[in-house]
Amino acid sequence: MSKRQIILVEVGPRDGLQSEPEILPTDSKVIFIEKAIDAGVRRLEVASFVHPKLVPQMADAEALIAKLPQRDDVSYIGLIMNERGLDRALTTKIHEIGMVVVASDTYNRKNQGCSTSESVSAWQSISAKAKSAGLRANVMISSAFGCPYEGEVRVERVVELAKQVVDVGPAELGIADSIGVAVPDQVSELLGRVKEVIGDIPLRCHFHNTRNTGLANAQAAVVAGVTYLDASIGGIGGCPFAPAATGNIPTDDLLYMLDRSGVETGVSLEKIIDVSRWLEEELGRSVPAMLPKTGGFPAGQAA
Repeated sequence: MSKRQIILVEVGPRDGLQSEPEILPTDSKVIFIEKAIDAGVRRLEVASFVHPKLVPQMADAEALIAKLPQRDDVSYIGLIMNERGLDRALTTKIHEIGMVVVASDTYNRKNQGCSTSESVSAWQSISAKAKSAGLRANVMISSAFGCPYEGEVRVERVVELAKQVVDVGPAELGIADSIGVAVPDQVSELLGRVKEVIGDIPLRCHFHNTRNTGLANAQAAVVAGVTYLDASIGGIGGCPFAPAATGNIPTDDLLYMLDRSGVETGVSLEKIIDVSRWLEEELGRSVPAMLPKTGGFPAGQAA
């Protein structure tokens, strides 16, 4: 019987670094990405095309992408919020664009300066333009399990948004717990309901470990049959527009769980741990992930 496979999407260079207080030099970001690729990562979110005054950590998006190694087996994703972001992305060698539609209007306005329905309309236009330019276009429904401003988000709301955004045929649909409030039963229910309405479009999940449920939610997503899981090396990051939205699930800790569960990713846990330790030196402090502190499964010692 073949093993279950999950494709990891490394978001540390974007979602990780954008919420950290330090602004890493462009050349350090290139090294970060190259080290992740050497560890076996093949899809990476590397930048966001947003106004540098809002997210200064991402001000070097174009310069960074110009310096990245171009490989046939590696795909770089750039996050956009609107058509201005897409126009910037189209001047670079980015391979994919990802757009966010927030499940609640209040958060969408704080994050993107418009209503959720306006973001859906923008996505529909952006998707066509991106695909005509030869880019892979994907969309993510964020705050799908809860909003820091409006509270609970109804499953029916997310299902309806899923119907709207998949009408234009994204390469994948993402479901994000942007503020880390979900628990596994919610993940199972929501993904089951969404799968009923999106057909064969692959699912991607993005979890945060704000309330220490991120890895459990990732396991629920694996059982539910997702194709892609986002994670951030070292567990750095969060969201600059959500109060107390601490780190993404760590790539290191997720890999340990998947490896020990017999799920194949093609990514080396040992090398990812090494990247986290390098990142600690760059940031000048420890990262939230546990595996850089403990190492992998102990090999055992002779008596």
